[in-house]
Amino acid sequence: MSKETIAFIGTGVMGQSMAGHLLKAGHPVHVYNRTRSKAKGLLEGGGIWFDTPGQAASGADIIITIVGFPKDVEAVYFGAEGILDQAPRGSLVIDMTTSSPTLAKRISATAAEKGIASLDAPVSGGDLGARKAKLSIMVGGEREDFDRAMPIFQIMGKNIVLQGPAGSGQYTKMCNQIAIASGMIGISEAMAYAGKAGLEPFTVLQSIEPGAAASWSLSNLAPRALKGDFAPGFYVKHFIKDMRIAIESAEEMGLDLPGLKLTKTLYQKLAAQGGEDFGTQALLKIYQP
Repeated sequence: MSKETIAFIGTGVMGQSMAGHLLKAGHPVHVYNRTRSKAKGLLEGGGIWFDTPGQAASGADIIITIVGFPKDVEAVYFGAEGILDQAPRGSLVIDMTTSSPTLAKRISATAAEKGIASLDAPVSGGDLGARKAKLSIMVGGEREDFDRAMPIFQIMGKNIVLQGPAGSGQYTKMCNQIAIASGMIGISEAMAYAGKAGLEPFTVLQSIEPGAAASWSLSNLAPRALKGDFAPGFYVKHFIKDMRIAIESAEEMGLDLPGLKLTKTLYQKLAAQGGEDFGTQALLKIYQP
């Protein structure tokens, strides 16, 4: 029995690994990326290039997108040669970008009018999770569409949860980003404090990492930052975007998030200093002379 054909739109830091896993699992993969050179490895591995998102989607059973910003999501779904104009009836679109819950609901409604199923399924785990196929996938949509997508999700991730109707995946991802945001301040300040106190920060990590301070970010991102490795597993500019979406969404619900607003201010300072293309662990630079 032949495997479903997948169109994969967006082959950046995470998308390249995710699409690679699908190829290795034997799925035909249609590839589109704004910069073709970033898809070179996938094309060499058997991916088939298309010149527009719509063309990639037109012959696919499942269409996956993971692009940068909500404006990019809107462009690939609703723009000229867009996915929703070209995807076949009965296909399934899955947006794995961290994007706006409102936009996710709009995609779902428009897709339904065209006989296309839709899920919003943002991910957490960064470049490491993508490479190791251990992403956490937070899903919004209908149960039958979730069940259809599950074999595909299991190729890319390990913790896969249907959270509710359209938009619920994006709302859940905002919860994830809110929890991480203030934690990144704590990690950066702890490491800066250790250095000022004359301690060896890696030795400090040995003591605090297994205890009550434990977190994925402390274990994975603090060592990178201490080594001066600011390569992006997740871009600062995308984290700022996520925080903006979360703040706007919270305000729509009448909720104030002062901790998140503070974190956003610090990351904006880092971006203004030339750090927008660093990984989120680069927040430590704010505390260094």
